[in-house]
Amino acid sequence: MNKPGSVRAKKQLGQHFLHDEGIAERIGDTLTLEGYNKVLEIGPGMGVLTKYLLRKPIGLVAMDLDHESVAYLEQYYSEENLSIIEGDFLKFNLDELFPGEPFAITGNYPYNISTQIVFKMLEHRERIPEFTGMFQKEVARRICEKEGSKAYGILSVLTQAFFHAEYLFTVKPGAFNPPPKVDSGVIRLRRKEDFSLRCDEKQFFTLVKTAFQQRRKTLRNSLKSLNLSQKLKEDTIFGLRPEQLSVAKFIELSLKIEKDGLSANN
Repeated sequence: MNKPGSVRAKKQLGQHFLHDEGIAERIGDTLTLEGYNKVLEIGPGMGVLTKYLLRKPIGLVAMDLDHESVAYLEQYYSEENLSIIEGDFLKFNLDELFPGEPFAITGNYPYNISTQIVFKMLEHRERIPEFTGMFQKEVARRICEKEGSKAYGILSVLTQAFFHAEYLFTVKPGAFNPPPKVDSGVIRLRRKEDFSLRCDEKQFFTLVKTAFQQRRKTLRNSLKSLNLSQKLKEDTIFGLRPEQLSVAKFIELSLKIEKDGLSANN
């Protein structure tokens, strides 16, 4: 669908407009539509993905903070099942979107804020059963990586604690205008059936972030700031580095720390 006029890609917004129609259609097809029929698209640009999403039986909100992109979408996309919002996802009150209904998120995410987008999505995970889209390949791999890899870290653990993560396919720079200097990767996150943790969530987040701040050290050293008892630190798990722990092991460790704290207070 060729339309007159175009939106100028703005470097400060991290814009790289996808122009490969086949890739756009494949990203649209990453949505399973299982358990929801509302979708938020972040950073629609000139709507190359938007038009494939509009072919699906969904209510769609396209959100972009670029006024020029919003004006373009309003001129060329006026479908009844599409709402266009000029706004910053990171600052937007998501409770205003699809009140009382679950919704998925997808998009060709600006690389400069992509990890922040994931963390905000996690904060609202009770309403978001599915999250798909395109990231810088390095970030996409990090989200989906398993323990034992140097790419495995905070983003991997916190995401996979609540979602099943799949790396779907790689996209080369030539699919964009202007082309980025790196490959991109498309992922799908599907929320776990039971996405509540068996441990205190706040402490779990603190544990994971603290452990990976000094990822080359063993947990016995990287977790010193948590003031754990000497008895607990004798557990063999503390001889491991954080990248060696699965999500389940981090949850297990969090439970041990909770128990240790209770013992210290009694």
